[in-house]
Amino acid sequence: MERYFWFLPSIFFITWFLLISCEDSTDQHNSIIWELDNLEVIGGHPPEVLGSPELITDDRRTSIRFNGVNDGIILSTNPVDGWDQFTVEVLFMPDSDGPEEQRFVHFQDENANRGLIETRINPDGRWALDTFLYNSGQDTGLTLLDREINHPGDDWVWAALTYDGITMSHYVNGIKELEGEIEFGPMGPGMISLGVRLNQVHWFKGEIQEIRF
Repeated sequence: MERYFWFLPSIFFITWFLLISCEDSTDQHNSIIWELDNLEVIGGHPPEVLGSPELITDDRRTSIRFNGVNDGIILSTNPVDGWDQFTVEVLFMPDSDGPEEQRFVHFQDENANRGLIETRINPDGRWALDTFLYNSGQDTGLTLLDREINHPGDDWVWAALTYDGITMSHYVNGIKELEGEIEFGPMGPGMISLGVRLNQVHWFKGEIQEIRF
């Protein structure tokens, strides 16, 4: 489908986030948009490039392809540093033949508080969204995963992890799948990795085009 179709769920999440911020928090933030259209600067930050991720350009989009073995990107920034509430959205295409467990967005602060957006590939090549938040101070975490809620591989899709100060939720193409309560954040300065977990395990096979915070 054309790129503008996938943009609609993104508009929903950004509007939702701004409304919540205006109502419930005096600490308001602008949306941050990262277009993954080069390997030199991402979101104003020089990346540490692992392996040989490819820049893919066609008549619809430019994206970065990761091979699922040793391709990844690490950035020395935590875009949600100091945010009481946040939404992290990603436009990506997971390959149907990728590894079973893949961590393709991992943000973590200096105190080891962290969030992850992941996939779990079923034997039939369909995937389920797996999201995770961890509060290091309380040594508590929350995983949202239901393998019965799955999607075909090799298609472009928006996934989102949201936290409103009480409830963590995740969405695929604007449809809420799961939610749960956790005490979390705000996070401090830290790092973020794309296409792999920060400790360089659980590599992602597929493409990522855009990330929004």
